[in-house]
Amino acid sequence: MTFRHLALAAVAALSLPALAQQAPDKPGAKPAATSASGPVATVNGKAIPRSRLEFMLRQQVARGAPNNDQTRNGVREDLINRELVAQEAARDGIAKRQDVLQQLEMARQEVLVGAYINEYLKRHAVTDADVQQEYDRARAQAGTTEYHARHILLKSEEEANRVLAELKKGGSFDELARKSSTDEGTRERGGDLDWNVPAAFDKAFSDAMVKLEKGQITTAPVQSRFGFHVIQLEDQRAVNFPPLAQVRPQVQQRLTRQKVDTLVRDLRAKAKVE
Repeated sequence: MTFRHLALAAVAALSLPALAQQAPDKPGAKPAATSASGPVATVNGKAIPRSRLEFMLRQQVARGAPNNDQTRNGVREDLINRELVAQEAARDGIAKRQDVLQQLEMARQEVLVGAYINEYLKRHAVTDADVQQEYDRARAQAGTTEYHARHILLKSEEEANRVLAELKKGGSFDELARKSSTDEGTRERGGDLDWNVPAAFDKAFSDAMVKLEKGQITTAPVQSRFGFHVIQLEDQRAVNFPPLAQVRPQVQQRLTRQKVDTLVRDLRAKAKVE
């Protein structure tokens, strides 16, 4: 994940859709001429700095626009339109409204936050070694086998034993899960947990699950922090762990997010928040 867009978000949100709404160029028309230095335009005596055009041009190119005279002229027209409307808003008193001032302050803060995070990540970049270490950790945690299990989650051991008794009498696991399970995420699927590695579950749950044979059901309720489980193992297979090249962007993103989370935690730890 890159956080460059945080710094651009406030400006982009204020942008008028001039580029999308321009009339088609007439055959043989040329972009408006501007000097290589100085303001890109002057609107009612107020100059629009060239740095603003270059900034918006980089935004457009990052979104896939070609870096050519047509795009540059479109950005120039957009800046002129924005300046015209901003001046009119100031004359109309909009700039002094409290709701507008609040939005401007939040936009300013968002730009500052994005710029600081961007600089922080340059100084604390995720390295190839970091990515390799995280990949190796995740691969080791995944193990060599993944399991397809079902479960019925109950609030009490007594209820779990009642479900087990019904299963021993020939009751359908699917039907009992739909009728009795408190796990709303899997109840309508008959308790189906799909394929997962043991590390994805509560340890008490996974310890009981890996001991089951295919088709077998736990003989006693399994207690976890969520309640009491009745578990059935549907199947198991070798883990097909993706190669690093395939998941590198996701690993990079997770490590980057962790660095930002650490930054925020450290700042909060040093701050006086009342």
